[in-house]
Amino acid sequence: MQKRTVEQLSEQLLHKPVGALSPEERGVLEAIVSRQIVADDVGELAEERASFGERLSDRVAAVGGSWGFIIAFSVVLFAWMLLNSKILGKFDAGFDPYPFIFLNLMLSTLAAVQAPIIMMSQNRASNKDRIAAAHDYEVNLRAEIDIIRLHEKIDLLMIEKMAKLEADLGEIKAAVGKA
Repeated sequence: MQKRTVEQLSEQLLHKPVGALSPEERGVLEAIVSRQIVADDVGELAEERASFGERLSDRVAAVGGSWGFIIAFSVVLFAWMLLNSKILGKFDAGFDPYPFIFLNLMLSTLAAVQAPIIMMSQNRASNKDRIAAAHDYEVNLRAEIDIIRLHEKIDLLMIEKMAKLEADLGEIKAAVGKA
């Protein structure tokens, strides 16, 4: 069977000229012509392209969004308040007495720093999802095109088989007519 070009596949399978193809469609057709696999691990691709800051924001978001962090942070807050109100308060030595102004400042600072870092991580997750969706589209398009090509091959085989059967039937009729 002859090897088809991207232009031929574009016209035959997608019914579009090559100039009207999206980059994904063209990439899939080029992969078919060169017999390349289009299925890649999108997670690995995203990790390879990630900068140090992006990986760090993912780790900060993973820690800051965990039950371990919430529990540990609650324990630290409770200990801070207990230390400054009950324990050191008895000796008039509390460094941040009630209403805990220094604690509020630290919590506000933490929230001001942590929120954008978590948003960076969410943006990265959103970008990963977009990459995965584009990749899924390419894989699905490749599967559809391969199914169309298989149908064409089966149709061609059926036509050849029917032509052979018709020829055999003609020979049988001719042999019966001579007899």
